[in-house]
Amino acid sequence: MPEINEFGQPVGDVVPGWQPRDRPARIGLMGRHVALQPVSVTHVPALFASLCGPENGGLWTYRPNPVPATEGALADLVDDWAESSDNLTWAVLPLGGEPAGLTSLYRIDPGRGQGEVAAVVYARSLQRTPATTEATYLLMRYLFDGLGYRRFEWKCDSLNEPSRQAALRLGFTYEGRFRNHMVTQGRSRDTDWFSVTDAEWPAVRLALQTWLQPDNFDQEGRQRLALSEVRARLG
Repeated sequence: MPEINEFGQPVGDVVPGWQPRDRPARIGLMGRHVALQPVSVTHVPALFASLCGPENGGLWTYRPNPVPATEGALADLVDDWAESSDNLTWAVLPLGGEPAGLTSLYRIDPGRGQGEVAAVVYARSLQRTPATTEATYLLMRYLFDGLGYRRFEWKCDSLNEPSRQAALRLGFTYEGRFRNHMVTQGRSRDTDWFSVTDAEWPAVRLALQTWLQPDNFDQEGRQRLALSEVRARLG
């Protein structure tokens, strides 16, 4: 039951000692399967090869901009991302490999302790591998454990079913749908909202850490237990 204040109104829980948090920085993040490097023009050739070209147009359907047609067009975008004062973008590199994806933090709000993973695009070679799961885990760990944030968000086009399922698989809670939320590439978009809170993070973190352990994968890199099975075993 919520606390009742002196005016007879229900109010939220006290957050002891709450202070605005630090803003995340442009730093590299390293995991077992993937490295996140602040995106720069040095990543452009590899990113263009793995993410762009007509054969990869479908990877960009739900992003704010269509697939870049040339390395120069991608370099212009990378320049914007690298210089942004609002958002942070990382190149995603499987360990020992070339950049094969992009992920970002948007809507960073240190005063309220929240941020959103957004603008994610992975090469097909990277999809359905431990690297993509770990990339999001590294961002979550940075905000929750490193900076003491209270909320981590995932938003996606309501028609982007793979993204919706990925959010649920990772342990995010569905919060609802914002209708006519934006216009993306000239089309109306309804946006589905998901989140993990700081209270939920310990259980989400344990499941992700357990799933990412080396002994959960065979010599071909195939998982022994699905993340849902890990979560069920952990209770």
